[in-house]
Amino acid sequence: MQGGMQKLLMGGSVIFLLLVLVNIGLFTTNQNQQGLVAERGQYIQQSLGLEKVYQPLVRALAELAATRNDGQIKTLLNEQGISFNAAPQQPTANN
Repeated sequence: MQGGMQKLLMGGSVIFLLLVLVNIGLFTTNQNQQGLVAERGQYIQQSLGLEKVYQPLVRALAELAATRNDGQIKTLLNEQGISFNAAPQQPTANN
């Protein structure tokens, strides 16, 4: 009887130890993932402040590419996923 109870307690202890080790591993992984999410959130917050600079810059580049028909600028903008259509120029009335 004594030997059976000892084996049962030993088995329970081994299972408990394995569960503790799994818990430690999951805790460490969770902390690492939370750190990555925090870094990404910080990047997004910082990027929002730069949007005020990027939007006029992209608009100016698009206008420059359209007025000068500059293929290099068009290619640069297309590589960044920015496409634009040049508005047709209005004919000027000469009096």
